[in-house]
Amino acid sequence: MQSIGEVARQARLRASAIRYYERLGLLPAPARSGGRRQYGQDVLDQLAVIRFARQSGFTLREIRQLFTGRPYSERLRHLAGQKILELSGAIERARRMQSLLRKALRCTCMTPEECGRHLRASPSERRQLIPVDHG
Repeated sequence: MQSIGEVARQARLRASAIRYYERLGLLPAPARSGGRRQYGQDVLDQLAVIRFARQSGFTLREIRQLFTGRPYSERLRHLAGQKILELSGAIERARRMQSLLRKALRCTCMTPEECGRHLRASPSERRQLIPVDHG
């Protein structure tokens, strides 16, 4: 069993964040010894899931809804489906931005406006513009 300080250190969190997650219901109430919280090793796995979900754009409320309660509830399935659609959109936006940045690295335009005009131009219009390598 580990103290809240040790868990916080290993999870790279403040102890107050762990207590907050407990109040929100993201973490179960820990066992206590002499009034002090005592955690099993599994709390680090739970905190890793919370961190990953936060980094992926989930709110604390969404994390609580997704990862607490009955695992196969209709509500969970509906929320998971919504989040999958959101994540798919975020992935697509990230891929488009990645493509734009790759093109920008090869761009020889003098200004962002010139580059934008080229990117917006139709293929036939592009041939009439000054040759620019936009991949």
